[in-house]
Amino acid sequence: MNLRKTLPPIMAALALFAEDSVFAQNAPEEGLPLRKISLFSSGVGYFEHSGDIQDNGEIVLPFNLGSVNDALKSLVIQDSGSGDKVPSILYPSETTLERTLKSLSIDLSGNPGAAQILASLKGAELELKVPAVIRGRVLGIEYRPVTQNTRNAGENIQEPWLSVLTPQGIQMLALREISSFSFTDPAIQADLVRALDLIMNSRGSNTRNLTALLPGSGRRGVNISYIIPSPVWKVSYRLDLAQSQPVFQGWAIVDNDSDADWNNVELSLVTGRPVSFIQNLYAPYYLSRPVLPLSIAGIAQARSYDSGYESDESLDYAERAAPAMALEESASPRFRAAAPALAASAARPNAPVNAALGQAAGDQFSFTLKMPVSLPRQQSAMLPLIGGTIRAEKVLVLSGAQAMRGGQIHPAISAELTNTTGMKLPAGPITVFDGGTYGGDSLIEFFPENEKRLISYGDDLSVIAWASLAETRAVSAVTVADGIMTITRRISYIWNYQVRNVSRDARTLIIEHPVTGGTTLRAGQNFSERTDSLYRFRMPLPANGELAYTVTEETPAAERIVLSRFSIDNYLSYTSNQEIPRSVRDAFLRAVELKRAVENAQTTLTSLEERRTRLTGEQDRVRRNLEAVGTQTQQGMDYLRRMTEMDRELDSLSSRIETAQTDLRNRQNAYDQYIASLSLGSN
Repeated sequence: MNLRKTLPPIMAALALFAEDSVFAQNAPEEGLPLRKISLFSSGVGYFEHSGDIQDNGEIVLPFNLGSVNDALKSLVIQDSGSGDKVPSILYPSETTLERTLKSLSIDLSGNPGAAQILASLKGAELELKVPAVIRGRVLGIEYRPVTQNTRNAGENIQEPWLSVLTPQGIQMLALREISSFSFTDPAIQADLVRALDLIMNSRGSNTRNLTALLPGSGRRGVNISYIIPSPVWKVSYRLDLAQSQPVFQGWAIVDNDSDADWNNVELSLVTGRPVSFIQNLYAPYYLSRPVLPLSIAGIAQARSYDSGYESDESLDYAERAAPAMALEESASPRFRAAAPALAASAARPNAPVNAALGQAAGDQFSFTLKMPVSLPRQQSAMLPLIGGTIRAEKVLVLSGAQAMRGGQIHPAISAELTNTTGMKLPAGPITVFDGGTYGGDSLIEFFPENEKRLISYGDDLSVIAWASLAETRAVSAVTVADGIMTITRRISYIWNYQVRNVSRDARTLIIEHPVTGGTTLRAGQNFSERTDSLYRFRMPLPANGELAYTVTEETPAAERIVLSRFSIDNYLSYTSNQEIPRSVRDAFLRAVELKRAVENAQTTLTSLEERRTRLTGEQDRVRRNLEAVGTQTQQGMDYLRRMTEMDRELDSLSSRIETAQTDLRNRQNAYDQYIASLSLGSN
């Protein structure tokens, strides 16, 4: 791969570094070599070992403790010459060391001292030097207080004493007086050595070995693959806009955090978002089971049964089970899983990249480096991923959301990229070079093939912009039906953008206007692009000039009014409103006449009822006075005359009130029927 012919000097230097170091050829490794690695953006890596073995083979695969669960979940073995023999995996369980130590005749689990070891081997024969040689069998350990303790006077210190059965009898020996001892039983001595070996091998080790047992005959090819946690691979890009055709390059950053070197491996980098999880398969699990009484005695319980009947649909169990049993017998006697298909395919003929081969991997996308990679353990590397020209256009992007907050702002210096690489590019930072120097930094999200994306890497201080808002309301429709008037208004939010360019260069300007919820663009106004949250309007920005652009968003607002609650003044206010259609205004004028007739009838009735109320009160007053002066006096006779006159007037008022009530009902019914019968509409 040679990117230096097409890339700027800074990029060519990095390509030279990659070719001279990471792709260097290392000496071949022993055992079953690591041939393929695929690093996924989900935090796991696929590792594949392949090679030849002779006859029965054992392949030891060391794993970090945190990787064992994933290895047990995903490990696949392909043995071309195993025949009917089944490969298997042997490994120490999480509790192997402790359980193995406890199973030996001499238990060194829990870091015991000499006293604890001897106490656990009661009856064992041993040979002691004190300094004379004593041969006997362990009876036990007891603790006695130290009588002479000048250094720690007053402290109660216990020391262990060993009781030994010898041919001369039982001897008591302080452990501090014994210079050495050994067991005469070879089995105990062998277990002691084995226990020490187990402890020594596990000391400070975070590694667990999985041993693949591969029975077979002859020389044959073997493939072992697995998935374990791995650092997420990262990507960074460079974009040079100063070239006649913009140059784009991507670098992959990978980490070998293992304790093994990568020697000439085929490295693939996969981007996507697969489901990935850890399940604890390494630790042994034990289930609690119920304890049931022994069924060796007792009596049977008496039972009675209901009578039954046969059904034509009944089927013997053996007949029902036969098809399933036949299917099971025809299945393959053993499972042999195929390794994931992660080999690279040929690059697309028209792809402008030559650092890696790109191909779809299911719903993901894989980059396979053309040259084998060698990377020492606990080292990281930056590897060329893609390189070549890309379609790019320099533009200015004005943030409408920022302009709406008020004040003057500067649009962002940006570039509109089209992914012509033929690959799905993962998210990452982009370092932009322009005019032969550093231009700025940018970020890009996941970038599918043939899609356009904007990136911004600075502010253009030679261009200033600001925005202002105006709001208008206009009646768009009025309907009257079932005594309800509905007025639909069109509310317009008018954003006026003003842009001033004081530079000598004309630019292409993109205004990103936020979408206001519940609104639509004014009819006839078009945008060049739209996202879920904003419109993009593209336009030329003249050199040393100004640009004004208006974005109008509209939303309807409906108002429902119950006409029966209207007063005459309410009707008159709408009859003078020119936004209300003529048919509605004329109907309201007729409603005013009917409403005024109702109010006049109500006024007449109210006046008559008030007169009757006054007369009734006056009658009560005169009646009380008459009772006070009597009917035989002159004054009493005057009260009687007045009572008679008021009775005649009350009779007349009652008749007039009945007539007024009837008139009010008729006029009210006429008004209500008119309002209910109105059916008017306008658009």
